[in-house]
Amino acid sequence: MAAVIRETLRAGVDLVQIREKDLTGRELMALVEEALGATRRPGRGDTAVVVNDRVDVALAAGAAGVHLGAHSMPAQVVRRFAPRPFVIGVSCHSLGEAMAAESGGADYVVLGPVFETPSKLGYGPPLGLEKLRDVTSRLRIPVLALGGITVERIRPCLDAGASGVAGIRIFQDCESIPERVCELRAQFE
Repeated sequence: MAAVIRETLRAGVDLVQIREKDLTGRELMALVEEALGATRRPGRGDTAVVVNDRVDVALAAGAAGVHLGAHSMPAQVVRRFAPRPFVIGVSCHSLGEAMAAESGGADYVVLGPVFETPSKLGYGPPLGLEKLRDVTSRLRIPVLALGGITVERIRPCLDAGASGVAGIRIFQDCESIPERVCELRAQFE
């Protein structure tokens, strides 16, 4: 398993999305099974592992759920054959997409990019905190803020109604993932 995934799981994040688009189904299944084996946290419960796009792998491996993108199978189709507690997350870039995800049976949405970030330049200008506030005020399911997330930007996202944050670079650009997780958790207190 990738060292970053292993260290992130040990640090006790709440949810990890396995997002390895270039792996074969067999390789992805092995990675997900390994991640699931590393999720046990004494006294805190397990980290939820969701698989990006591959509903088949998520179900076969016994993952907590799947995370769907813009070109994935719609949430309402997945919900028909994967009843709760199987978790469905959906990446959204607008209020309309977020509302469609919720009405389709999604359990949470990831909205972004909230702030400018190099990996999301193709989605246009950042949505900003006001759009985040608008989306969170209209949805009943949790909304996670994504895009340009830093430790300093977590509190403003929470103040705008986000239930949490998601990110990759915030974990890659730090010296210690466990210390970063502690920093992040402190913003929620």
